[in-house]
Amino acid sequence: MARIYTKTGDDGTTALIGGRRIDKDAPRIKAYGTVDELNAALGVVRGCGPDPETERIILEIQNQLFTLGANLALPEGTSRSDWGVPALTDGEVASLESLIDNLEGGLEPLRKFILPGGGRAAAALHLARTVARRAERHCVSLSRTEKVDPQIIRYLNRLSDLLFSLARRENFLSGIKESHPTFGR
Repeated sequence: MARIYTKTGDDGTTALIGGRRIDKDAPRIKAYGTVDELNAALGVVRGCGPDPETERIILEIQNQLFTLGANLALPEGTSRSDWGVPALTDGEVASLESLIDNLEGGLEPLRKFILPGGGRAAAALHLARTVARRAERHCVSLSRTEKVDPQIIRYLNRLSDLLFSLARRENFLSGIKESHPTFGR
């Protein structure tokens, strides 16, 4: 078995798919590194014992995020097919939208802002939502200097909305009332 450490990153660089080395703080690395962080945050959600349907959704999203990260790890101008990396599709974004609509249909309509928190799974989902927003911001920044598949940005945008809805649903299923900010009463 190969060792987990290679020492090749000791100089502050890392390899993209295909072997090209770039700085570890390059915008592309920030983007896919934050997607990796989001995937880990969703692993924490699963460790909090969410509702089985939430866990099923999260596991599916984790697989999609792996694909999304692989797309970001491809150097600009590299063909996905050369490396067997599938693209994100309109269908995956539409699926997130459908899930959001179904979840929100079973919840009290939003009339005020809510404070992140509640039960363990809901609080972890709220945290994952903020990581998804950061990943989206990094991808937008990257898109200003390099080509980024617009589906990636759309997917992350919808995903953060889905995670918000899942957090609300987890609290609802646990009988935990949403908290609201105290300003503007």
